[in-house]
Parts: sequence; structure tokens; C-alpha cells
Amino acid sequence: MGSLRRLPGSFAIFGLVLTVGLSPGRLNANDKKDALQYGEGFIVNVPYAEADVLKALDDVVQNGKIRGTKEYNKDEFVDNATMVDSSTLFPAWTDGGKVYYKERLHALDPRNFKDSNDVGTLAVRYVVMRQDDKHTVVRIDAIFVEEFRHKAHASDGSVENAEYKEIHDRLEAMQLMRDQTAEAEKQKQEAEQRKFDTGAEESSAMPIEPSSGSSASRPQETVVPESSSVDDLKKRVHELQQQTERRVKRAGTFLKSAPFRTAADLQPLNAGTEVLIMISTPYWYGVETHGGQHGWVFRDDLEEVQ
Repeated sequence: MGSLRRLPGSFAIFGLVLTVGLSPGRLNANDKKDALQYGEGFIVNVPYAEADVLKALDDVVQNGKIRGTKEYNKDEFVDNATMVDSSTLFPAWTDGGKVYYKERLHALDPRNFKDSNDVGTLAVRYVVMRQDDKHTVVRIDAIFVEEFRHKAHASDGSVENAEYKEIHDRLEAMQLMRDQTAEAEKQKQEAEQRKFDTGAEESSAMPIEPSSGSSASRPQETVVPESSSVDDLKKRVHELQQQTERRVKRAGTFLKSAPFRTAADLQPLNAGTEVLIMISTPYWYGVETHGGQHGWVFRDDLEEVQ
């Protein structure tokens, strides 16, 4: 393989993925397949630190799926793929960076590989190269090799695009969690500051009893709040708990690294464990545990704190 092409540092993709190029000129239906640039792979410079990219990539490499292809029309992806330390289906990589592989053995005629019509091994290679503190180059290549004839079939780019989208979605989820956590902490600090400022103003506004001329000062009267005020406060606290706290319903629930079923497990959560909601999405909660661990829990696995 040629050396990894460096892309300009300002180039980034948000929510979109690169697609393979087509030959210039008008194409008729019979020319389209031949015009695809098979085997060109995928390369992009993403605006994330290498550590974040590696964390997102780890989820994708270990999720057991190869997207952008399928064996049967009813499928959405090829499953039962496994992470491997190396793959002989690709030439040795010598251009630096960190390299990862995922393979699916005995794949039956996977789609989007040139002239594939047999059983073989489907493999994906991921290369991660640090560009600077805030940018990382990601390269993805896919190939299908027949078991009996050992004939290699190049990808049309569909697998590489789909696998990158999985990585990109996880990177966005991680960034969203960081942003929401930072915003929640900022709001918490501002609320505490307002509380402090209000207390200081009330303290300075308290009337000072005039001196009676005796050595003993007259004690100040303490205003005892009515029971209704206490009840209102308790009610408000309960409402806030219902909005921001949840309890784990059942054993076997895991705190996830991203809002995906296939995301890495961060830690198990016992039934009854209470967590603080930091982010709310239609299907997942971004939460913080009492130990300060941040992660994601499926909404149906949590219940309101009574």
C-alpha cells in the first residue's frame, strides 16, 4: 500500500462521510459498476485527539459487526466478526500509527466487493495516526478473499464509509457528554454563587438592635418559618429529584461508554443504584454515578426515585 496521505489540518467531517470517486463524464447503467474506484479505501482527518479516536474505534472494532455490506437481502450488516491482532489479507503496514483489524470468517458472497460470488474471509483494517493534539488521521480499508481460490476482491468503499460513520457517531456522543457535563458543572457553580450572594445580602440587610446601655445586649428574635413553607420546600426538593435522579431497575444493567447497545461496558450497576441525569435523549440517559463515573444507561433500565 502507498504511504498514508496527509490531509490539510482544517479539513474535517461532521455527520458526513467520504464516498469513493466516479470517473468523469456521464455514466449509463452498464458502466456504473466498472466506473467505481474499487480498493481505494477511506482516509480522513478528524478534529479529535488521538485518545478519543482510539476509544471510539475500540467500540467499533469489538462490536462484532461489519457495516456497509451483507450476505442476504434481509440483513443490515455482516455479523459474527471478531477483532484480530493481524491479518494476512492485507500487505504489512509500515507507515506508522496504530493498526487494528476485524475479520469475519466464512462470509457468503458479501455485497459491495468487486465480482465476489463465493465463500471467504471479510476483513477490515483501521489505521490511526496522530497529527497534532486536536487532529487525528483515520484510514480504513476493507477486502474480501475467497477460501478456495484465494482470490482477493476489492471494496467499492461502502464498508469503509459505514465503519467510519460508526466511529464518528461515537466521537460525537463522547463530545456531547463532555459538553453537557461542563455545562451542568457551570450551572451548579453559578447556582451556588447566587445562593452565597443572596445569603450575604440578607445578612447585611438585617437590622441592628440599638444598644440599651447595659452590658448585656438584647437577643435578636428568630423568625420561625411556618410549616407550610417547609412543606413547600420538601415538595420542591422531591420534584427536583424526580427530574434529575433515577434508580436502576434490575441487576445486569451496565453503564455504557456511548449511547449504543454495542458500546463498551464501563461498569455494572446494581439494582437500586441511584444516578444523576446529565443528558436526556429519546432512548438513553447520560448519567453520573455517586462515584463520579460518567456514562450512558438505556432509559428503560431506569425508574424514577420515589
